[in-house]
Amino acid sequence: MSTTHTYRVTGMTCGHCVGAVTREVSALEPVTDVQVELETGDVTVRSTRELTHDEIAAAIDEAGYELVS
Repeated sequence: MSTTHTYRVTGMTCGHCVGAVTREVSALEPVTDVQVELETGDVTVRSTRELTHDEIAAAIDEAGYELVS
């Protein structure tokens, strides 16, 4: 089963930011796809199981940004 969720991230200002978030979130084992929209701060994540808020928040924090919702 595949799940898709969109999260809001603050602090991204450039392509490097997008790459950092994509890299860290993609490293989570169940994640199969990550799409980051720089203009809106939306990060859409597709995974093979439901991810917890803490899992996503930790990956975003590791990239140097903050998960808003």
